[in-house]
Amino acid sequence: MNKQAVYHKAKSSYCYAYNENEIHIRIKTAKNDCQKIEIIYGDKYEWHHAQFKEMILEFSDRDYDYFTVILSMDSKRLSYYFKIYSMDKLYIFTEYGFLDKFSKGDEHSFVFHYPFINKEDIHEVPDWVKEAVFYQIFPDRFAIGNHREKSKKLTKWDSKPKHDSIFGGDLAGIIEKLPYLKDLGINAIYMTPIFKSTSNHKYNTNDYFELDEDFGTKNELRELVNEAHNLGIKVVLDAVFNHSGEEFFAFKDLLLNQENSKYKDWFHVKSFPINFEDLIKRTKEKGWKDWYLDETGKDILPYHTFAHTPLMPKLNTENKELKEYLLEVAKYWIREFDIDGWRLDVANEVDHQFWREFRIAVKEIKPEAYIVGEIWHDSTPWLQGDQYDSVMNYALTNASIKYFAKGEIDSKEFSETLAGILMRYSWQVNEVMLNLLDSHDTARFINKTNFDTQKLKLAELFMFTFLGAPMLYYGTEIGMTGEDDPDCRKGMIWDENKWDKELLDFIKNLIKIRKENIALTRGNINFMEHENLLIFQREYKDKKTLVVINNTNKSITYDVPLLYKKDEITGNDLEKTIIINAFSGLILI
Repeated sequence: MNKQAVYHKAKSSYCYAYNENEIHIRIKTAKNDCQKIEIIYGDKYEWHHAQFKEMILEFSDRDYDYFTVILSMDSKRLSYYFKIYSMDKLYIFTEYGFLDKFSKGDEHSFVFHYPFINKEDIHEVPDWVKEAVFYQIFPDRFAIGNHREKSKKLTKWDSKPKHDSIFGGDLAGIIEKLPYLKDLGINAIYMTPIFKSTSNHKYNTNDYFELDEDFGTKNELRELVNEAHNLGIKVVLDAVFNHSGEEFFAFKDLLLNQENSKYKDWFHVKSFPINFEDLIKRTKEKGWKDWYLDETGKDILPYHTFAHTPLMPKLNTENKELKEYLLEVAKYWIREFDIDGWRLDVANEVDHQFWREFRIAVKEIKPEAYIVGEIWHDSTPWLQGDQYDSVMNYALTNASIKYFAKGEIDSKEFSETLAGILMRYSWQVNEVMLNLLDSHDTARFINKTNFDTQKLKLAELFMFTFLGAPMLYYGTEIGMTGEDDPDCRKGMIWDENKWDKELLDFIKNLIKIRKENIALTRGNINFMEHENLLIFQREYKDKKTLVVINNTNKSITYDVPLLYKKDEITGNDLEKTIIINAFSGLILI
């Protein structure tokens, strides 16, 4: 056995409390290396009553097997070790590594410990997110409802966007389109920033307590949230606490008063003086690539920024006064407008302690508020229960592009990738991950497929049946296209003659199926091996749903398990043996 491949750590994603009496345990081993694993467990104060339980092989990725078990602990204390049965011998695995044997009476000196299930340490996530279907809106590009005079010159709605284009979408437009969203079936909206800013995207916030005037008024935001709630739709806003805009009052004071500014510690200043006009002039002369480097390659920016952009100075969230200011921002919009959560931009560049205090502040006002970070890589350090509820699942996005859009991996490789993603985090995190195929930061998924609508439909079928909360990027449901930013941020098409109505009906049906089948929103997930098909089962109590996906260019014969009688997509009853067409899928009940 490959002993070096064996991994387990107490009080981590490999051993965590799911609720007040239930602890989930995982152990990782080299693939196909172990015949069986038993966990020996008990209360450390009653070790003489220790029990054993066989673990199940729940997932496998390309290199590893993951064995899991769920333990109920009335005493709330857990001590444990593993017996690993390989082809050659029995191994005992403890907190101190592998032991040949225990001396009698010394067992609990070497075991792993989960000392006590404290309620405050349990990662509690918003329950409503498990049943949520999100719709992402880029406000400037969704709909114009209030046709009052705008402060900026507007780009024609159906024009190709540029980086500085202003289209004129507003909150009133979103309010007008709420019936459309309700009919679509979504029950949660995520809007990119709506706060006062000089850009179209609003990720350079100049006033955290004011709406951008071109989007509307606070009364309109209040109306939007109220009307959405009346329709059963949650509203999540986007916050940028990593950096501000160039007209943020504290940054303006810094530029004016330099080292004498009382806000100088609100930013990460490297040197004085700061000649902002010279920095902007340099970007125009040299272009954005490497503009901040001198002839020797030295970084000449006098303060830290987002992505070397002088217009976005990085905030020092370790500063007490700034921290209090930003936490009040987070509380204000929940308290005054009843929003349902925050999506957090560039979340991985902000210090962990700020997010810990952010979570406390937000959850004290609204315990069911959803906190989701924008992190594109493994997010384990932020998902321990003290910071975010989940993150945007770009790992799933990338895997879906490889499998559905590009055909670069087969079903086995895709399921192995998914297994590895699921095993990064606790199960409660997996249940509320924000799953997406595309966003305002990426090319649209249909472009990745070379405009193959069938591949898009298949990818959406997968996303709406997989574990976590699916998110539609505005216009996906009607077949909107777009390359990377800014092309992915076109104005929403409202001319129904230009809609892909077959695609729209398909996605409406997927949303309906998800909402009507509790196994798809709350069930566990198990992958089933097949040479050419992607097959996984969702199960919740006595409810089971089987998803079968043919991501090949050939029809495949499939023997339907006796348990399943109907395909939810077509509504057709099933024969024992069926033909699954190329690039199509089934949702069986």
